[in-house]
Amino acid sequence: MNKIKAGIIGGAGYTGGEMLRILVNHPNVEIAFVNSTSNAGNLISDVHTDLIGDTDLKFVSDIPQDIDVLFLCVGHGDAKKFLAANPISENIKIIDLSQDFRLNEKSAFESREFVYGLPELNRDKIKTAKNIANPGCFATCIQLGLLPLAAKGLIKKEVHINATTGSTGAGQSLAATSHFSWRNNNLSIYKAFEHQHLNEISESLLQLQPSLSEALNFIPQRGAFTRGILAAMYLDSDLTLEEAQNIYETYYATHPFTHVSQKNIDLKQVVNTNKALVHVEKHGGKLFIISIIDNLLKGASGQAVQNMNLMFGFEETAGLRLKAANF
Repeated sequence: MNKIKAGIIGGAGYTGGEMLRILVNHPNVEIAFVNSTSNAGNLISDVHTDLIGDTDLKFVSDIPQDIDVLFLCVGHGDAKKFLAANPISENIKIIDLSQDFRLNEKSAFESREFVYGLPELNRDKIKTAKNIANPGCFATCIQLGLLPLAAKGLIKKEVHINATTGSTGAGQSLAATSHFSWRNNNLSIYKAFEHQHLNEISESLLQLQPSLSEALNFIPQRGAFTRGILAAMYLDSDLTLEEAQNIYETYYATHPFTHVSQKNIDLKQVVNTNKALVHVEKHGGKLFIISIIDNLLKGASGQAVQNMNLMFGFEETAGLRLKAANF
């Protein structure tokens, strides 16, 4: 089987490590190079020790152009800087994991147009795209909980969202709120009502429900665990539970990674997978939705590979048939 060649920029971080973990066993991909200026010359398995025995590749400082797809596993603001400083052949498709090109007003860079890469929203556009702006992790989790309602024009009241993320969501750089001694046995709220992912969530919901004007009240939390996001959302709704479940199950029937569960859900069901689970309940006049993902996979690198599969005509689940460890 012919394989495409992939390059990774920023391969030493969390998303770069997850990208490697997926691609090293992907049936349709050869990893051509992994760029890291701070680790050039070092074995990848010396940095990502979970890859010992899986690859003998070393980090490089150059950027070979003999590839088919380039993953930008870089920090916010750094993707645009990288592309400005390093012209990339128009023949190379780009999948950017930063937030630099997610919003409509920022989706163009020079001659490149970036498509918002949420397959459950834009699968057909992704299939013909040359450049992808991979969604944010909170944004992915929350959108998957709300897209079916927006598609039916049923977000008619303000939405209340409380979502908690693991420590890997903050990246590898140390900060006061990422040290183990602070984060362990702790819980905190940050960027209440102002989180940057609200903008991309709003644009996606408006794409499906142009009349949407209700507020999205988002309270993000830092959890005392490593991986995963759990979003709990509710809004006033006239739907019965049976109607709501049918709407969600119908919307996700053709999407291989997002599943509607009749039973309550928990993070261990999705951690280390590209899976998203959604559960809906009805409490009086309120519709309650729980959505869960792994922030580094469905919320980042796994979704990026899912997008790559769609762009190159591979099986959408290729390389992503990962099982959770429930104990």
